[in-house]
Amino acid sequence: MTTMWLVTSAVIKFVFQVPFLHALAIGACAAPTDPVLANAVLKGMFAESHVPLRLRNILIAESGANDGLGFPFLYFAIYLIRFNAGHAMGAWMYATWAYQILMSVCIGTLVGYIARIALQYSERFRWVDRESFLSSSVTLTLLLVGICTILGTDDILCCFVAGNSLSWNDWFRIEIEDKGLQETLNAMLSVAFFIYFGAVIPWSEYSEANMLHPWRIVVLIVLVMVLRRLPAMVVLYKFIPAVRTWYDVLFAGWFGPIGVSAVFYAVETVKQLDEHNVSAGQVQKTVFPIVSALVFGSVLVHGVSIPLVLMGKHVGTTMARTQSNELPFRIWSRRPKADSDNECDKQTADDSPNLEIAHTQT
Repeated sequence: MTTMWLVTSAVIKFVFQVPFLHALAIGACAAPTDPVLANAVLKGMFAESHVPLRLRNILIAESGANDGLGFPFLYFAIYLIRFNAGHAMGAWMYATWAYQILMSVCIGTLVGYIARIALQYSERFRWVDRESFLSSSVTLTLLLVGICTILGTDDILCCFVAGNSLSWNDWFRIEIEDKGLQETLNAMLSVAFFIYFGAVIPWSEYSEANMLHPWRIVVLIVLVMVLRRLPAMVVLYKFIPAVRTWYDVLFAGWFGPIGVSAVFYAVETVKQLDEHNVSAGQVQKTVFPIVSALVFGSVLVHGVSIPLVLMGKHVGTTMARTQSNELPFRIWSRRPKADSDNECDKQTADDSPNLEIAHTQT
């Protein structure tokens, strides 16, 4: 994730010519891979048929962890904008790592463990009906979001850790695996996000007056999609046990969607700078339009990738079948004539004058 943050920030600085510190703040918003969109890519017939389970598991785990661990990268840049270097590093270590990150991990681990024990006892003694049991994860999520919002900690990371603690021994995952709950929640969240995101895209901001000329946006999307993950994955794949083949490298390097978390971090950036009356140049004006453009490009590119792959496989299969059907005819037409065939042709040529004389006499 550190590489994705630095690469995205470097591309933003190159395209928009903003100070690198401001580019770090904007790049931190687009660095995390989104678990909602990643789950949409890693679930379904295509993923189950063509993506190994080990690769799907590591990508889902990465997207879930990165979604919450985007806070240190974001606040690193924000604190450097707000304070001098010494004060910024102190605030970053104490307020971000010790309070937001560490406390979120502790709360998520504790609440997830208590919830798992309580659900196991309730299921064993039949104290909970099936409907309430299946909806317990949603209730637990709302509880954690409320607690973290009150305390001012990282609610996204807290929910991710609580989910891991809840299904640590695989009991809860096995209980809900065949009930369709995860697929239903994923579909609901995806549709709700797409509707919301489509309604808030700031189309009017993309103009030369705001340094957001359309050609800059197109160059930004292309460079980020190509350079954000794939080069780092090609270099580091040998250190990732789940990534074994070049197909795994290409898939893991390409499918790193930018989605809900990027929008959240963009809003958080504007909120933090506005609340503390910090003038960060064009950051407040450009962070949301830039991040929205990256999310739009990611949804478009990653959304059409699988249909294009399936279409290519279908075309390739059709052409292979056509060639295999034509192959026997080609072989037959190119076969060398046998000696018996040559003798028959010669005998037919020798007899043809006799047949013509007999026909004339008749």
